[in-house]
Amino acid sequence: MKAQWFNSVDQIGEAKWQAAIGETRYPFAQFAFHQALEQSNSIGDGTGWYPEYLLVMDDDDSPLAIAPTYLKTHSQGEFVFDWSWADAYQRHGMRYFPKRIWAIPFSPVTGLRIFSHLDPKGDDVMFSHLYPALAELMTQANQERAFSSWHLLFTKPEHAALFAPNKDLLQRISCQFHWFNRGYQDMEDYFSHFSSRKRKTARKEREKVAKEGIKLTRTIGSDLTSAEIDFFYLCYQSTYAKRGQQGYLTREFFGQLAENMGEQILLVQAFRDEEAIAASWCFFDDHSLYGRYWGCMEEVDCLHFEACYYQGIEFCLEKGLQHFDPGTQGEHKITRGFEPVFSHSIHYIAHEGFRDAIGHFCEEEAQAVREYHQDTHALLPFKQATT
Repeated sequence: MKAQWFNSVDQIGEAKWQAAIGETRYPFAQFAFHQALEQSNSIGDGTGWYPEYLLVMDDDDSPLAIAPTYLKTHSQGEFVFDWSWADAYQRHGMRYFPKRIWAIPFSPVTGLRIFSHLDPKGDDVMFSHLYPALAELMTQANQERAFSSWHLLFTKPEHAALFAPNKDLLQRISCQFHWFNRGYQDMEDYFSHFSSRKRKTARKEREKVAKEGIKLTRTIGSDLTSAEIDFFYLCYQSTYAKRGQQGYLTREFFGQLAENMGEQILLVQAFRDEEAIAASWCFFDDHSLYGRYWGCMEEVDCLHFEACYYQGIEFCLEKGLQHFDPGTQGEHKITRGFEPVFSHSIHYIAHEGFRDAIGHFCEEEAQAVREYHQDTHALLPFKQATT
């Protein structure tokens, strides 16, 4: 095998990209997703995100796999926080940026970080050796350009385990909350597995929204109108504006996604008297729903839970999806039935002294995360907590 770097999806081309990734339905592997990021100027010049895709080929130049990496001049939009690491470098008169991340931009979603037709689901043990092999290429590329570090973010736990023998690579864990389909028939069946008190609370949350006269709809991306995308984008930006910030993604990004991969997009909208007041944007494949972006133009008690969680669970039950990843953080997800899971990242720090110090930090942090993960199980609403 051989590998080559490209700084644009168009340099690789859609035909070669799709040939490399094969039949995977993982939305964040699709050519259309990465092309939309580039063409909408959500990444690229002026954004602090500079793509460098690693294409792996056979000796006859047949595409085998793609690893998405980005050179970063800041740490925004990653969700594995290394602000303190960058500050420590600066205090010591050293340069932390640019760094390389091996990840999906703006998406704290665990999944494949090598897209390949050889292993479309990412569960083939025979293929797993490619992760440490490409990690060596990342390290070599970084050393040639004197970069401080590379970071593999939200990789699958079985892939994170492949790096354990390499003591120069640091392992880091965090805690997220995901929903799993335990064979529930519908929402009533799902709530029947809650304890009596938690079941009443969940039902009251949904009733509160209904009593406000609010109705919710679920629309597949290919059926969205330009006006609906405009309204969603207004909601998306409003979420950031409330914190005095601006959203990373452009209106063109969402419009291009709806046009080119709409069959993998779900938009939940909330209406009061025929007027839209909130929206939630998700991706999905044959197995999972991925909740990503939300915003509202009117604050309504429990509407966030309905639009972002209950509607998503209902969609999973209707479509037979087995898993719902609603995004990072948020203990409020637990009482709605989202279970604590570990997320994993791998970090290469070139400077030996900093590597040792950050390694100690990661070990201490991991102990606290494991304790937190265990403690949150007690908050689950089920009659008998599922582990």
